[in-house]
Amino acid sequence: MLDTLSPTTAKGPMATMQEMGHEQLVFCHDEASGLKAIISIHSTVLGPALGGTRMWNYRNEDEAVRDVLRLSQGMTYKAAVAGLNLGGGKAVIIGNSHTDKSEAMFRAYGRFVNSLSGKYITAEDVGTSKTDMAWIALETPHVSGLPENMGGSGDPSPVTAFGVYMGMKAGAQTVFGTDDLAGRRILVQGIGNVGSYLVEHLLTEGAMVLISDVYDPAIEAMIAKHQELTVVNPLQVAEADVDIYAPCALGGTLNSQSIPLLRCSLVAGGANNQLAEEDDMQRLMDRSIAYAPDFVINAGGLINVYAEIKGFNRNWAMEQTRNIYQQTLAIFEQAGNENIGTHKAAIQLAQKRLASVPS
Repeated sequence: MLDTLSPTTAKGPMATMQEMGHEQLVFCHDEASGLKAIISIHSTVLGPALGGTRMWNYRNEDEAVRDVLRLSQGMTYKAAVAGLNLGGGKAVIIGNSHTDKSEAMFRAYGRFVNSLSGKYITAEDVGTSKTDMAWIALETPHVSGLPENMGGSGDPSPVTAFGVYMGMKAGAQTVFGTDDLAGRRILVQGIGNVGSYLVEHLLTEGAMVLISDVYDPAIEAMIAKHQELTVVNPLQVAEADVDIYAPCALGGTLNSQSIPLLRCSLVAGGANNQLAEEDDMQRLMDRSIAYAPDFVINAGGLINVYAEIKGFNRNWAMEQTRNIYQQTLAIFEQAGNENIGTHKAAIQLAQKRLASVPS
C-alpha cells in the first residue's frame, strides 16, 4: 500500500512540508514483510532526489515524519553546495535494524522506490548496508551504494568519513590557526560506519581520541582494535573537555540543553541535522564555539554514490571530497565577513545555486 501527499494536501504534522518546501511525501506499508517506510522528496530542481534509507526504531510515526523531512531538506542543500546535479530526498524504515530486517522487507521497499520512476534514488544510511541495497536492487534500478561485485561503489562510509576529516581540518585551521590535529582532544560520538573510519584518520594523525556510543558492541570492537582510545559515557558527552566534538550518530545533539554544557572550541562531525533548531546556531555563536555545517562536511558519501551513478571513478570521488576542505574554509570566511552563522552561510550558498536554475 502506497499513500502520497503533496504540500497542498498535507494536514496536521504534514503542514511542515509547506513550510520547508517539500515536493512529495510517500508512506509505504507492506503487511506481509512488516515494512513501514516513509520516502520524502524535498527537491528535484537540480536532478533526481538522491538520499539514503535510514532504519531506526522511531517512537511513533510523527517522529519518523519529522526526521525524514529534515533529512531530505538537508540532502538538497548538501547536493547544491557540493555542486552535484542532484535533488534532495531521504527515506526512513521504522524498525530495529538489528532484529527486524529481512530480504522480503527490503524487496518490498524496493518496489515502492521503483514506483516513483527514478524521481527518488536510494542508498545506504544509518541502519542499512550494502546487503540491503543488493536486495533493493532486485526490484529497482534506482539504488546506489551497491556492492563492488554488482558493479557498485560499495560502502560510501569511508568517503563520508574522509570528507568529515577534511572539514574538521578546515575548521581547525580557522579556530586554532593550524589544521594539524596531532595532540588535539577529539570526541567522536557514534562509532558506526562513518565514526569508526573517522577515528582511524584521527589516530593516524596523532590526535587524542575519545569515543562514545549507546551500542556497547561498537565500543568493544573499537577498543579491541585501539586500546589507546578513551571511552566517554553517552550521558556525559556534552560535558567532555575536548578541543573538537564530532557528532557522528543521529541529529539534534546540539540543542538548548547540551550547548550550555559544551567544553569544546569546534563542532565538526558526520551526523545529519546536528542543530535541533535554527536558534542553536546562535547559541553556539554566543559561546564562541565554531561549527562546521554538517551538510557541507559530510557530503563525501553523496559524492561517492553520485560517482557510481555517473560511472564510478574512485579517484574523481576522492578528489571532489578533498575539496570539502576549501569549501569549508570559504564558508567560515563568508560567515565572518557577513557576521552570520556558518549554518546560514552554507544555506545561502545552496539557495543561490538552486535559484540559478531556470524554472
